[in-house]
Amino acid sequence: MQRSIEVEVVRRPLRHMAPTQRATVPISSTPSRTIPSDTLFRGTHEIGIEHHGALYRLKITRQGKLILNK
Repeated sequence: MQRSIEVEVVRRPLRHMAPTQRATVPISSTPSRTIPSDTLFRGTHEIGIEHHGALYRLKITRQGKLILNK
């Protein structure tokens, strides 16, 4: 004997997620300017970058890679 279960699906917009913004500037194969990481970090392993009112952290890992966090 099969049982039937009644399920109600409620769909709500996600208020905490911002709409996706797409870049309108085409991506170039070469950057317009290059800054050596030594110049940016000046002997530290982390710097802050303010962008459109938000603070981002650019870090150098133990393996020497760069990680950008918001």
